Amino acid sequence: MNNKRLLALFGLKWNPFLPNIPVQSLWPAPGIDTFLFQIENLVMDGGFALMGGEPGLGKSKNLHYLAHKLERLENVVVGVMERPQSSLADFYREMGDLFGVNLTPSNRYGGFKALRERWRQHIKSTLFRPILLIDEAQEMMTSNLNELRLLGSAQFDSECLLTVILCGDHTLPERFRSNELLALGSRIRFRRMLSPYDKKELRNYLEYCLEQAGALQLMTKPLMSALVEHSAGNLRLLNVMAAELLTVAAQRELTQLDEQLFLELYSPTPQKKRSR
Repeated sequence: MNNKRLLALFGLKWNPFLPNIPVQSLWPAPGIDTFLFQIENLVMDGGFALMGGEPGLGKSKNLHYLAHKLERLENVVVGVMERPQSSLADFYREMGDLFGVNLTPSNRYGGFKALRERWRQHIKSTLFRPILLIDEAQEMMTSNLNELRLLGSAQFDSECLLTVILCGDHTLPERFRSNELLALGSRIRFRRMLSPYDKKELRNYLEYCLEQAGALQLMTKPLMSALVEHSAGNLRLLNVMAAELLTVAAQRELTQLDEQLFLELYSPTPQKKRSR
């Protein structure tokens, strides 16, 4: 069954359990608006912020939510790094592309000066620091992370020309305890570390997603409780199970997803006893 037929069958605007939901309908996770307020203030002075956590807790969606909100601020420039694992030369190429500076990778010092001058001009005209968002930042080379620190630092480290938000898994904060990155780690002003969600938060997430997609009655309450109970506080696991339930329900042309369907799919199959 194609996606259009699935949506029509259940009266959905979009599939709420897939990653490509509209940005304006992203779930505002607990604590994200406090972090957004901190970043909005950080933009005035520049510096580093960090968001991290175990896989499946919604780090990338949190970052997407932040990007959407920050891009709506007047005179704020937001760049999103798409290839964090780049070499230093490619790192400069992407930075030049993000901030509209024509760089020659062979002339790294020229690129260093050109980027800083572009940021200074932006700060002079808007009073805001440009913002750089880096998802999967744990993949960045140590040399590139240190280059970011030096690029944004001016006037004997008394002025910061750039706002950087690093987002990565649980290994990212550990990297900043190493000798090579200790100087950068000590400059991180705000941290948001995600942890597994409790049952109330997961239930709120489910109801919010269904309401935004236009089908709050898609699932019975016992099914919601079962999904919350078996997702171990992990949004990705919850979405994977819910998406599979939706697909099977569409195949069977059911009008509502219920607990019985969940039990059919996810209850362990009793093993037959071997005859002696």
